[in-house]
Amino acid sequence: MAELSQAGGDRSADPRPFPPGEYPVIVVGSGAGAIQISYSLRRHGVDHAVVSADPSPGGMFRRWPFFQRLLSWTKPYAPVERNSPAYERYDWNSLLSDDPAQRAIMPDLMDGTSYFPSRPEMEQNIATFAERTATRIRYGCRWTGTRREDSPGGPTFILETTDGDYRARTLVFAVGVSQPHSPATPGIEFSAHYAETRPAETYAGRRIFIMGKQNSGFELATGLLPWARRIILSSPSPAKLSVNTKSLVGVRARYVQPFEDHVLGGGVSVLDASTGGITRESPDGPLAVSIRPSDGGEEFSIEVDEVISATGFVTPLLDLPELGVATFGQSQLPAQTPYWESANVPGIFFAGTIGQASAGLKKHGLPANSGAVHGARYNARVLAGHIARAGGTAPDRPPIAPSSLVDAIIGELTTGPELFHQRAYLAKVISLDPASGPRDEGIVPLAAFVDAAGDDGDGDAIAVTLEADGNGAIYPVLYLRQAGRIEERPIDADALLRYDTPSTRAQVAEVVAEAGVR
Repeated sequence: MAELSQAGGDRSADPRPFPPGEYPVIVVGSGAGAIQISYSLRRHGVDHAVVSADPSPGGMFRRWPFFQRLLSWTKPYAPVERNSPAYERYDWNSLLSDDPAQRAIMPDLMDGTSYFPSRPEMEQNIATFAERTATRIRYGCRWTGTRREDSPGGPTFILETTDGDYRARTLVFAVGVSQPHSPATPGIEFSAHYAETRPAETYAGRRIFIMGKQNSGFELATGLLPWARRIILSSPSPAKLSVNTKSLVGVRARYVQPFEDHVLGGGVSVLDASTGGITRESPDGPLAVSIRPSDGGEEFSIEVDEVISATGFVTPLLDLPELGVATFGQSQLPAQTPYWESANVPGIFFAGTIGQASAGLKKHGLPANSGAVHGARYNARVLAGHIARAGGTAPDRPPIAPSSLVDAIIGELTTGPELFHQRAYLAKVISLDPASGPRDEGIVPLAAFVDAAGDDGDGDAIAVTLEADGNGAIYPVLYLRQAGRIEERPIDADALLRYDTPSTRAQVAEVVAEAGVR
């Protein structure tokens, strides 16, 4: 079926699709987030345009990570069929398709040397998905500004680009947290940002000071270990390790080697200190880095040859804050609702890694995985359904026989990838209307389900989730909503992550009975 713009006209044969004009929805970006939301919008029949400044798909994976290996794994061999949704628990990098032939693209592109794909493999993975799903993007079209026109029918956004103006009621920005950020440290001009790192061999025999002790800093230290004479990593707070937090919070295990080198006295130093300033007495001379220990010790200076600022990235929002889009934190993330809509400017949504700003309930202090592909891909699918419903598309609400409800919940816990990857963040919701019986309401943000308690029209329901408490256990929790009140019903954890055991089934059956379903 040919796609039509709101203004009319067949666009399917355009050599460069989506010319400037009016569309119901416009997506900005061509990384994993943009391509996933575009695919999902099409599955809901939502006409939209996709524009990107880049010349090809891939987003940040066209450039980073600098040392080429991702932090997210794909396991080619797993205890489930590769083209099944359950395999997504083991494949953190492929995008999502309803067609089995378009699933699990990543493992076929990997060379077998690691279950962490290389950066070029990930770039190819995204490009292959876009090709197989016929995802169309207007490349080389840079977003340069944004305006809003108010009218009796509601606001319309004008997206200014290098190709001309676009108009839409709904905008989705999937532009990543991709703009390098450097602190206002005196002498910061003597440093190079992570994004400006040179080939590793050019650091041979050099003394390197790295500002920042998160994954990007330890990634650089790991890659430079064979080359540098000395490496110092410094930031005010102690480094957290994911193996200690039992979550994705902290430096991942792949990058722990410099930390071990530090504790064993091998030439790497990991300091808890702030950087007071960077100076250089002569154009060709060494750099002097002023250090203030976090424990209150005396300030001192370190002589080095290179300073690299691994101090993160910010969200490239251009003039959106001038339209009222509020931001927060060092990364200048836009404040968002549970459905990834600007908290201040309705009609502007965010997809991809920017979705991490919608924190959810943050149970036990653990964040969602929205900043990574294996979390953001599910957010995009939920967001597409939300946009479709707002446009008048009725959601699919298949009925569930009361006698099958326990089996349906067990099946979701056992194989559902959304709950596994977005723990305590996304939930499968089953409504319990006494007249129509149980119905599958699909995957929704758990925060939205909780926030809706007591609202008119939100009746009894069960939200099914998986959660983790930071102690290594992953366990089911059922949220039971009755008469406007919500109560949690945790289910015992299983060391082998089996959620179809007789014990789990019995506990789920108790909650179902409590809900009055028989």
